[in-house]
Amino acid sequence: MMPRRLTLCADDYAQSPAISQGIVALLQTGRLSATSVMTQSPHWPALATPLRELAQQADIGLHFNLTHDFANGPQLIKPLSHWLLLSQLRCLSRTALRDSLLRQIDQFSQQLGRLPDFIDGHQHVHALPVVRDALFDAIALRWTANSKPYLRAPERLGHPGDSRLKALVLQQVCRGFASAAEQNGLRCNLWFAGLYALQPEAGFAGLMRQWLHSCPDGGLMMCHPGLPASDASDPIAAARAVEYQHFSSQAFADDCQQAGITLGRFQH
Repeated sequence: MMPRRLTLCADDYAQSPAISQGIVALLQTGRLSATSVMTQSPHWPALATPLRELAQQADIGLHFNLTHDFANGPQLIKPLSHWLLLSQLRCLSRTALRDSLLRQIDQFSQQLGRLPDFIDGHQHVHALPVVRDALFDAIALRWTANSKPYLRAPERLGHPGDSRLKALVLQQVCRGFASAAEQNGLRCNLWFAGLYALQPEAGFAGLMRQWLHSCPDGGLMMCHPGLPASDASDPIAAARAVEYQHFSSQAFADDCQQAGITLGRFQH
């Protein structure tokens, strides 16, 4: 097949040590090309060190969080259902959301000494109405015109995995995000994948082969690997271990080669 570049991004860095250690191992071996950080985590300051050493070979971004409660101080945290409903009704405080974003951006910069390469969102909250406006405001306050981050556009989902209903809901609630971002002078991916049931029995290796073969040049894919861990607070811990095992395998390298895929940093 024709050679194509894919940005493979591991979400949830710093959510836990086991997740983060797995991501670092995969970045070091070239099995990932990006990761996004949950900077509200109490683990983040200690886990920033290995990312400093990887900054030249991978994109390091902010995983904007509004739904995962780290219980370590005042945070703007609510269930996903809250954000889905009130964003569609346009009943959210743009200022409060902007300030939460700025705090998370600053927590990133305090540890890495620079701004994020990109911004995405935990459970895609960054792309919801009103939240996206707060995101554009925060970027305007922290970045110069010539060095803006790229953004994940979830509604550009190119392959629904095993979750067609979930894919339809995601595309509907995020509709218009990419065009709004580009109108604000921001780059977005043109193709997106990685959505599935996040269950260990989902057949992740087979889904990855489908995504690799359907990916256009310059595609962006999310994933959720982590070292095996018994973490009652993480409902997808078992799926993380399956993903980590697959990405570490020779089979994954062979699948990439057969599909003509090279992992690399994002290029618009």
